Amino acid sequence: MRKDAAGGGIAPGAAAPALLCFDVKPFLAALTVLTLLAAAWQLRPYHSLLASPFPAACAQAAAGTLPRALAVHAKKSSSSSSTPNYTASSSSLPPPPPGPERREFRAVGSAAALFVQMGAYRGGPYTFAVVGLASKPTHVYGKPWFRCEWEPTIPSNTNASSPPEPMRAAGTYHMLPDWGYGRVYTVVVVNCTFPRVPNADNAGGRLVLYAHHGGPSRSPSSPHERIVALEEAPGAYDEAAFRPGAPHRYDYLYCGSSLYGDLSAARVREWMAYHARFFGDRSHFVFHDAGGVGPAVRAALEPWVRAGRATLQDVRAQAEYDGWYYNQFLVVNDCLHRYRHAAKWTFFFDVDEYIFLPDGRKLEDVLAELEPYTQFTIEQNPMSSRLCVDDPEADYSNQWGFEKLVFRNSITGVRRDRKYAIQAKNAYATGVHMSENVIGNTTHKTEHLIRYYHYHNTINVLDEVCREFVPIPPKGGLTWSEKTPWYYDDSMKRVANAVREFERETIGDVRL
Repeated sequence: MRKDAAGGGIAPGAAAPALLCFDVKPFLAALTVLTLLAAAWQLRPYHSLLASPFPAACAQAAAGTLPRALAVHAKKSSSSSSTPNYTASSSSLPPPPPGPERREFRAVGSAAALFVQMGAYRGGPYTFAVVGLASKPTHVYGKPWFRCEWEPTIPSNTNASSPPEPMRAAGTYHMLPDWGYGRVYTVVVVNCTFPRVPNADNAGGRLVLYAHHGGPSRSPSSPHERIVALEEAPGAYDEAAFRPGAPHRYDYLYCGSSLYGDLSAARVREWMAYHARFFGDRSHFVFHDAGGVGPAVRAALEPWVRAGRATLQDVRAQAEYDGWYYNQFLVVNDCLHRYRHAAKWTFFFDVDEYIFLPDGRKLEDVLAELEPYTQFTIEQNPMSSRLCVDDPEADYSNQWGFEKLVFRNSITGVRRDRKYAIQAKNAYATGVHMSENVIGNTTHKTEHLIRYYHYHNTINVLDEVCREFVPIPPKGGLTWSEKTPWYYDDSMKRVANAVREFERETIGDVRL
């Protein structure tokens, strides 16, 4: 054992070393100051950490611990604050990416009109119909809508401070009767129904149509166009014309589709003479010239126009609006509403089609049987446009087209286009082959009552239609041509002489 082991300690009762008694308070003070400095260091702003007066190596080490993108973001953020922007410490960073370039779209011109009006008509005491075209994409992909108001004429003795207020329609809805066949434009028929009779006092007024561009809002203040669709002069409203059982001006009315192309005047003449006789004296024919009524065709129709049996309307301006087949759906809907109360039955078919009654029946008897229906369709007999009978003694140059084209397509079980007739007062809109906007029933079972012969591809043949001659087949037999079987059918041929005589007696000799 070492000798200094016991004496190496501090003897009890001996005085403590001077350092322990003398440095306690300064030590605590120094410790407190260091603690506060450390706390202050932790609370310093982030950007001051990068700009601290540390040696370069320490500053680089501190900066290196931060993500590079975060440092750029901090620089951009500090540019809008009151803290100085220290560019020296971030000069080595790439410039911030530019913001998206804002592009502008400049509209020039107009692709299609919101609404193109053709006609507007009173359909009854409370209702009106406005017929026109509208942009098809707008109606397919957008939500345009319409509303109607009746603005009465302000009498001259009315106090200007309290003029009569417009009457808003109780219901306004529109239909697209072309079944989606439209092109740039589609057909629109707007029906306006009022809670009271507009112009009941016969003082006059106007129907105003508001065409709204669409969108989620149906507020009257949404973007719209104001259209004065119809004006009634004082005394123009004829209440008696809309009474139940009121007499019709005609028994039958024909509404023709658009006439276009190079039409044969001879074929138009034959068609008109045949149907003027078929429908009788109390019938009327409305034609629409879409560019197909040349001088010769006009000369063929002119005698019937002078006799009051036909009306020819010039609709060539429709060419500016790209619709289905020269806007056929538009003109038939205009004709439907324009003559809605003019006749009980309105017929829709073309000038290469001939209505025929089998078994020698009378038209009034057939229509009496079909009267319970609002609409009936008519089945087609397709006829050859080139086959004629090989008869050396026949003078085909002086025969009419339907007189010498006597071969009928015998293929059955094939769906073919049908045409139709309608009680117009029960229809809101119509089509080329039938209407889907009617009140009442439709029948298609009419083959035993009424049919039509269709001479397709003949109305534009300006020279001889007979281009192939074949013998008459034995009774019940067939003739084959162009891989098609044909029956010999002379039903129309048998009435040709009677039609010629009727034409001569009605309008005199015709020279084309």
